[in-house]
Amino acid sequence: MRDNGTEMEFCDLKAQYRRLKPRIDARIQGVLEHGRFILGPEVRELEEQLAGRAGARHCIGCASGTDALLLAMMALGVGPGDEVVTTPFTFFATGEMITLLGARPVFADIEPVTYNLDPAQLEAAITPRTKAILPVSLYGQPAEMDAINAIGERHGLPVIEDAAQSFGAEYKGRRSGNLSAIGCTSFFPSKPLGCYGDGGACFTNEDALAEAMLELRNHGQAGRYLHTRIGINGRLDTMQAAVLLAKLEVFDEEMAARQATAERYSALLRDAVRTPEVFADRTSAWAQYTIEADDRDAVAKALEEAGIPTAVHYPMPLHLQPVYAERAREMGWKRGSFPVAERAAERVLSLPMHPYMTAEQVERVAEAVKAAVRRPVGTR
Repeated sequence: MRDNGTEMEFCDLKAQYRRLKPRIDARIQGVLEHGRFILGPEVRELEEQLAGRAGARHCIGCASGTDALLLAMMALGVGPGDEVVTTPFTFFATGEMITLLGARPVFADIEPVTYNLDPAQLEAAITPRTKAILPVSLYGQPAEMDAINAIGERHGLPVIEDAAQSFGAEYKGRRSGNLSAIGCTSFFPSKPLGCYGDGGACFTNEDALAEAMLELRNHGQAGRYLHTRIGINGRLDTMQAAVLLAKLEVFDEEMAARQATAERYSALLRDAVRTPEVFADRTSAWAQYTIEADDRDAVAKALEEAGIPTAVHYPMPLHLQPVYAERAREMGWKRGSFPVAERAAERVLSLPMHPYMTAEQVERVAEAVKAAVRRPVGTR
């Protein structure tokens, strides 16, 4: 039975739209009027604004965060027989795009505090077949990029930051997305900067990589009907660029609101469950607010009964996914191979998080969590 409280949104895009309706509607109307729905002027305008925010020389908008990873690896020449070292604790697309190119993912375990790729585990995973390193800035906090880049430099390997959840975060005064050879982000609707469909972007300071990704996203075209590469249809829709431009106007305010919500959560919950820790040399975009609980499923059930949605990001590490069973046998991966990632997958629980949460809503969630962890096992 649900409590007497109202149903809560995990990510309240409707509240955001109510605030931004005039700006979003005007931007969309502008696209409808000029009719340039593919690679229209809003795409370039957005790329310029995003590049400025990231501090990168180039931004290449694309159709999704997944396509951003694909374009980055294609530009670096990742292909059959290659290996890419990454984390097993991430959304499936991170490993999926490696495999789609005919390369093989190789996993290294994560840090127990940030859930990001552990640099101390990275070097042992590098082989003569390694073509790139692909850390993920999970939940909004950048990975330990200086250490990862240093390892990449020692081995002559480019680093691609999967910044799908961390656009807007900082690492040692630099912006996530501009911390390595290429940064990739996502504009999936629930992301800190999200559009109304799929969208993504790649960032780089290298002219040759930018040129390659620009061509690859549009069927490998160097000019109209002049194809110099085998590419994909990975273009960002003009309509989605228009929505993102409207949202960028309040992005800094929304980031501050996310930070305030995270601080409220942590103050209320730190004595009840393990709360997120952001290192002093970086910030988080707070794409998720993720706790750990001893009986995660029971806590999630109790919150559901209280009308509070939750999510698990992510319940199964990549090395245990059925599709990688053959790869796991080949590599000797099994349960216990990456214990930190496996433990996290059994314990993490993401709570409602968005810029429009009220203090009262945060308190309601926190009280429900504390009640759930106090509840004796087997009671309802």
